[in-house]
This record gives sequence, structure tokens and C-alpha cells, in this order.
Amino acid sequence: MHIHILGICGTFMGSLAVLAKELGCTVTGSDQNVYPPMSTQLEEQGIELMQGYDPSHFSDDTDLVVIGNTCSRGNPAVEYILENNLPYCSGPQWLSEHVLQDRWVLAVAGTHGKTTTTSMLAWILEFSGKNPGYLVGGVPKNFDCSARLGSAPFFVIEADEYDSAFFDKRSKFVHYHAKTAILGNLEFDHADIFPDLAAIQTQFHHLMKTIPANGLTISPFGNANLQGVFDQGVWCEQEYFSLEGEEEAHWQVTSLDKQGAKFTVSYNNETAEVHWPLVGEHNMQNAVAAIAAASHAGVPLSQACEALSNFKGVKRRLEDLGEFDGVKLYDDFAHHPTAIKSTLEGFRSRLEESSDQGRLVCVIEARSNTMKMGYHQDTLAASLEAADRVIWYKSESTRLDLDAIGGAAGTDFRHYPTVDEIIADIVRDTATGDHVVIMSNGGFEGLHQRLGQALCERAD
Repeated sequence: MHIHILGICGTFMGSLAVLAKELGCTVTGSDQNVYPPMSTQLEEQGIELMQGYDPSHFSDDTDLVVIGNTCSRGNPAVEYILENNLPYCSGPQWLSEHVLQDRWVLAVAGTHGKTTTTSMLAWILEFSGKNPGYLVGGVPKNFDCSARLGSAPFFVIEADEYDSAFFDKRSKFVHYHAKTAILGNLEFDHADIFPDLAAIQTQFHHLMKTIPANGLTISPFGNANLQGVFDQGVWCEQEYFSLEGEEEAHWQVTSLDKQGAKFTVSYNNETAEVHWPLVGEHNMQNAVAAIAAASHAGVPLSQACEALSNFKGVKRRLEDLGEFDGVKLYDDFAHHPTAIKSTLEGFRSRLEESSDQGRLVCVIEARSNTMKMGYHQDTLAASLEAADRVIWYKSESTRLDLDAIGGAAGTDFRHYPTVDEIIADIVRDTATGDHVVIMSNGGFEGLHQRLGQALCERAD
């Protein structure tokens, strides 16, 4: 079977392409924006990539077109499909029908941390010898690919609340029929498709309705937004985790150091420790959620903690890119105030713990529709306080009042309309020992590579 994927370089669709190839399908794909790490992974898999959405990309032997949710009416490939009555479906529908049937699906949902938590859970099951299938919206460093079929019964999937396709406005996760579901957190996001928080809660309610009575949800204790989902109906068992010591929570996490690189997890009078290279309270929450989900699949607490002590992280999640003329560069995917705040505070704790005197410089490209629409105007300043300097890429489409954010941030705040100006600022105003964290959920016009090169040229 030959399937052609529109939007193939998106993290979800790229992973789906890998699974289709493993199933024996001939896979080709088109996308408007082709950049690493997904483009690199697909090329390594021998999957042909085509730039743009020209209908000529379809061959006579194309049996099915899988349409990503970035493609809508007006897209030339979509119009060709409809006019010529080509068979098509959404990515989540294809996944449900061809991969997830008869599998024990462990789904990871929530506004933040899905990719990291999914990678943790897949690694725990792998470390425990269960050979899980998985689909991750990123590239986990403990594996050599973002997706694989694995062997039955377990399949771990990053369960996004974004809609499935222009013709299917249900959240992706409704298609997956999870037996174990992590609901890690819930905040307003995706303002381009959801009018308010209640609309997102409705989709999470639909997810709850698909979980069987012998299934399990895992969530943070006392989360008011998730409680609003549960109040609409629960038909399965529930477990809660806590970093605050609430006795009602089934799973307890206690940090053993300031940065969260060492912590204990307790459950049913059993305790085990995790020592790992990750930092931040958010990652401890991700960890305990993954451990709880793995427990539902039969993995002992001690073994799960041992697995996470060998967890290497995910590409583009505070990924160390190396040192260039004494300046250390990091790549991070954070694009929501809560994620930005957690990442910067965790990194700041790491610097303080090690007595590192280098400055923390944060460079942000706000690509998400929610961010560009200005929804987070009033919460962004507080998320930036842990940085010594913030450099913001001011795109033409943003509605954010960056001067107001900078005035309230209490830190050195700068914004520029071009990547060239950002690079020039960093080359001019950084010194040996400084740390530059680049935050974007896109390619950022090749800033990562260009900045490294510019710093090396500065050294010359």
C-alpha cells in the first residue's frame, strides 16, 4: 500500500510515517516547512520528502492520502484530493485503524510535558523488557527513532488535544481508546481552535468517556481544571500524584536536592529513588506520572525508578548543543508561559547548585497561535524572571505588547524583528561561561546552527 502524508514533517505525522513504513507501506510525504530533527529522521528511514503541496506529488499508485491538521481548504493538494475523489483520512484515524487495534494503549495527555512523559513511559516499559510500541512527538534519546510498532500488548502514545484534521474537529486523543491515561495538567491553549478553557475540558471529557471501566487515569492531586473534567463524569479507576505531600494522593514525590536531579517516589509504603540529568519540578511530575502508568502495566516501582535513572531525555528539551567560544547553547521546545517558567527556574537551580556564575540568556520565538494572538500577555513577564536576559523574536504576526512584558519582567528584556539582529546581539553581549537557552517549537530560521557558527567566527 502506498500512502502519501500531507504535513509529514510535523512531529506527529512524521512519527506516523515511521510506523507506516514499518508496517510495510510505501510512504511519501509533502510539507511546507522541512527542518530537523524530524526531516533528518525521515530521510534516515528512506522516506521521500517533497517541499510544498503541489498536486504533482501524488503518483498514480497512491492508495491513500493521510492529511495532517495543518492542511485546510485552499491548500492545493487538499483541493486536488477533493476534486478527484482520492481516498483520504486523518492521521489519528489511520493510527487507530492500522496500529492501535487490540493494543493496550497508554496515552499521555495534558497541556505541557507530553513528549517528555511519553518518552519516559516508553523507556520504562522498554527497560523492563516489555518491548512497547510507541509514538512520540519528538525524538527520545533512549531510542533511535520517534516511533515503532513494538510487540503486543503495550503501545505508548503522546495524546494531543489539538484537532484531528480540517474535516474532523475532534481532539486526536479521542481516536486512541486508551486503557491507561495520564492527564498531566490542563491549561488554556490552542486559541486558534478552542474559544475557552471549557471547550478544551469538553474534549478531555470525551477522552474520559472512551476509557474502559478496567482502565486508569493518573493526574496531579487538586488540579482545579482537571477536576472540572472529572466532575462531568468518570467511569474508571483514578490515581493521583503529589509533590506537596497531600495524604490523599496515591503517589508521593520528595525532592532530595534543589534542582530536582534527585528525588524519591513513594507508593503503597514502598519508596525508590531517581537520580538523573534532568532538572525542574515539572520533570519530577512527568516522572511520577510515567511511573504510575508503568505500574498499571505491571512494572514495579523500583524497576521504574531504575529505568528513569538511565533516562537520557528528549531532543529539543533543554538539549545541550555544545559550547561555542565559551558560550553554551541549549535547545528547548517550551512555548507556553508555564513551560517557559518551569524550564528557566529548573535551569537556574542547576546553576546555583553548581555555583556556576554564568549568565542565563533566554531567546524566544513565540510561534504558537495562542502566543501570537496575545492570550498570554499578562502571564509572560512572571515566566521570565529566572533569566538574566531575555531576547524575543518579534514577528510581524504577534499581537503581544512586548514593551509592556519587558517592563514587567524585572530582567534585561530585548526584542528584535529579525534573526540576524538576535545573533548580532548575542555575539556582541555574551561572554565565556554564559548559557543561552533557545526556546522555539519550530526551526527558528536556523538560529541554532547560525548562532553557533557566528560565535565560532567571533573567536577567530
